[in-house]
Amino acid sequence: MEELYILQREVGRGSYGVVFEGREKGAQGDRVAIKRLPCNSPECIQLYLQELWVMRTTSQSHPNVIALHSCLVQTGPNTLQLLKPSRLPLDLVESALKGTVPPGQKHNTKVTNSNLSLSRKRPVGRTTKAVPRRCSALWLVMEYCEGGDLNQYILSQPPDEERNHSVIKQLSSAIAFLHRLGIVHRDLKPDNVLVQLSKSGPIIKVADFGLSKMTERLSEGDQTRPAFSSTCGSDFYMAPEVWAGRNYTAQADIFSLGVLFWAVLERITFLEDGCTHEQLGAYYVRGRWLTPLGEALCQNPGLQLVIPMRGRRAPPLPPPPAPALCDLLLHMLASDPDARPCAQELEGCLRRALRQR
Repeated sequence: MEELYILQREVGRGSYGVVFEGREKGAQGDRVAIKRLPCNSPECIQLYLQELWVMRTTSQSHPNVIALHSCLVQTGPNTLQLLKPSRLPLDLVESALKGTVPPGQKHNTKVTNSNLSLSRKRPVGRTTKAVPRRCSALWLVMEYCEGGDLNQYILSQPPDEERNHSVIKQLSSAIAFLHRLGIVHRDLKPDNVLVQLSKSGPIIKVADFGLSKMTERLSEGDQTRPAFSSTCGSDFYMAPEVWAGRNYTAQADIFSLGVLFWAVLERITFLEDGCTHEQLGAYYVRGRWLTPLGEALCQNPGLQLVIPMRGRRAPPLPPPPAPALCDLLLHMLASDPDARPCAQELEGCLRRALRQR
């Protein structure tokens, strides 16, 4: 057996897959993040193929978008093979199109402490014609982010205005890059933003493209063209048009980005039902209840948001954003998608706002 990667520990688990910290087998043994996606339902498979396609499109092209190193296909307990960059597993494509998973593909091999080496079989001698085997899981090998997600990083650090400004500039650059490629993320939230640590400061990485969609490449003139209708995302970051069930565009990402910007700049947190840790996110306060901004604006498009929030911020507190930044946040969080800056405009608006302190 030829070992490719060594899995060292589990670092995250969600509804779709498990993420491990690992390292490459070899002299340098660089650290990597390895995400295992079990292919046991057509709905999951469709999300996985979409994530793989998007990550291949963006692979190693922008410093603020997570880089995909390789993808492995698992067809048995100890059988994996590297997937060529131009290929997709045909059996998974067939399952996604037909909406069914063949019985042989539903096998879900567990990963235990005794099975922590990702390896592939090396051909020995003459072989007979191989019988195609169904893919039971995809393994995505990505760059490792030791700083955790944006929640973990920001809330573990003392307030720092310069660092906060660096974070929002990098996020803005990442979304402008994705939108230029015609990629709409549709689930921007702190959990899906990872942080690499460097001597010069945090390097922000937008990740998790399972709900993203690819459209034609977007220019400044067509950002508001209707593109999507399915409701997806996370409550506290969803745009009002998504809450309303209307058709929406790439501008929904700008609203989500506005929620993230506001929360980072003012260190605004909330505790969601069923969670035990604080999360970064802005909201609208109704008495004792916290309402997602998108839901509040969906119900009342004329609602006036108060920026800076000044209350309900997690101590220790950073200084409130400068007036120019507050104005930009209000535009990003406009109930009308057409009133928000597009991603390409946002980069310039943000640079000007940061200069006007």
